[in-house]
Amino acid sequence: MKKIFLAFFALPYLLQAQNSFNPTEYAETITSKELMEHLYVYASDYFQGRETGTVGQKRAIDFLQNFYSTHGIDPAQGTDNYKQSMELNIQGVPVQTENIAAILKGTLYPEEYIVISSHLDHIGVTNGAINNGADDDGSGTVSLLEIAEAFKLAADAGHGPKRSLIFLHVTGEEKGLLGSSYYAQNPLYPLQNTMANLNIDMVGRTDPKREDKDPNYIYLIGADKLSQDLHDLSEETNTKYTQLKLDYTFNDEKDPNRFYYRSDHYNFAKNNIPVIFYFNGTHEDYHQEGDTPDKINYPLLAKRTQLIFYTAWELANRSEKIKLNKS
Repeated sequence: MKKIFLAFFALPYLLQAQNSFNPTEYAETITSKELMEHLYVYASDYFQGRETGTVGQKRAIDFLQNFYSTHGIDPAQGTDNYKQSMELNIQGVPVQTENIAAILKGTLYPEEYIVISSHLDHIGVTNGAINNGADDDGSGTVSLLEIAEAFKLAADAGHGPKRSLIFLHVTGEEKGLLGSSYYAQNPLYPLQNTMANLNIDMVGRTDPKREDKDPNYIYLIGADKLSQDLHDLSEETNTKYTQLKLDYTFNDEKDPNRFYYRSDHYNFAKNNIPVIFYFNGTHEDYHQEGDTPDKINYPLLAKRTQLIFYTAWELANRSEKIKLNKS
């Protein structure tokens, strides 16, 4: 009886200790070197610009499958070895293609989900030139891989996330957000149990049009639109860990670029799921053959990736779900 009594009163302190665990040692496994190594492969000519449905995109699928399998991260339910297959209608032509989805199950709330996403495709070959898409969205893709690996290392050391994390690489973004739309219509896990989406699309370079030339920034879009709670958590996480400049220029409803509606997070937001879109802005190589891996700022990419990892960590391990704004 005495042992049961002591264990009962020790439990809150154990939970508090888990909540206060510092994830920095795992964030620091996200390195410039590994991001560079991945991206020089993923944005190489071998992948032929990764246009949806092409041989190059199938090679990208193989690369992603191999990464998750090698690192012991499980396929999401309802997939065929990580593949969520679909047929998309692209300009009147049926195209067979796939999303890739892996999962790290939560230890305490396994049926509450956080989706971290990037798009695996790019625009392929135009006028005989390969568009490698190193920033768009090779940078987001390798960022997501490094985040998944960091969480798996933590889980293997006994610090698994309380909520389940879905690592989602969507296809057909360049064709009109088609892969994320398919996921939203055919979710592998219930959307009503999906707490947030962190979407990573172009995070490896800087915006030459930005007046503040300090590269230590990231544009954030969407965080406060459905959940002020998510926005506040994002701000607090950055202050605590990374101290990037969080730039909300493109979060303005009046912004003519309308980036909030132009990447895969929007298909989650349409389903009332709070989102953050991480973005470095466009540049002269946007959708051009000059978007190559040698132009990526790898130390900056690592720092931005660490911010996203920390934000996902805080979301996954907080005691309560984030709250939606009152309508």
